[in-house]
Amino acid sequence: MAEERRPHLVVFTGSGISAESGIQTFRASDGLWADHPIEQVATPEAWRRDPRRVLEFYNIRRAQVRRARPNAAHKALAELEKKGFRVSIITQNIDDLHERAGSRNVLHLHGEILKARSTVDARMQYRLPRGGIELGDICDKGSQLRPDVVWFGESVPHFGEACEIVGEADLLLVVGTSLAVMPAASLLEHAPLDAPCVLVDPDAERLSPPGVARFCQPAGKGVPQLVRQWKREGRLWMPETLLGASP
Repeated sequence: MAEERRPHLVVFTGSGISAESGIQTFRASDGLWADHPIEQVATPEAWRRDPRRVLEFYNIRRAQVRRARPNAAHKALAELEKKGFRVSIITQNIDDLHERAGSRNVLHLHGEILKARSTVDARMQYRLPRGGIELGDICDKGSQLRPDVVWFGESVPHFGEACEIVGEADLLLVVGTSLAVMPAASLLEHAPLDAPCVLVDPDAERLSPPGVARFCQPAGKGVPQLVRQWKREGRLWMPETLLGASP
């Protein structure tokens, strides 16, 4: 069957999926951000005020990402794609765990920490296979490099593309996100009206919007369980015996 005719699973992932690989979230009380207020390390104003501090913070995060390994949820999604399912992943995460697990169609809404970019031309991006970014590291136009991440207060350049992908979904799987960060959280509004949506999260009972099925499991348990059923059946479907639906 031609690829465009295959059922399309669109997966929207947040920090919860990476947390199970040991990458701290910024909303948790014990997260990496607990000692680093957002306004001091993750805004354009912070960059203008103290670029050295911002670079040091992201160098720490970059080292953490390199130490992390894909978990069962990342691997299950990659395996589903290898089995011939059409899978697109949209992630709020800036790590590369989906790619390292083997997923090929990954869109990073908030950038990629293992890349640097020019401060004068966002199109000028540089991979960081090792090390970090220091003051004095410059792009080919002679300007300081910065992390290739979207800071609070900046636009999300790939949001339009993400909306188009969600609009093509036959089933939308949301994993490990509080659905609190805008505009990413509004992606669900762009799904087709007849496309089922399920949220996999330990706190899904509270976080699930109306009309979204909830699977109250951590990503590393819930996603592989769903994937096993889809692989066994050879199709995407909503296993009602596992899921509850928000009223």
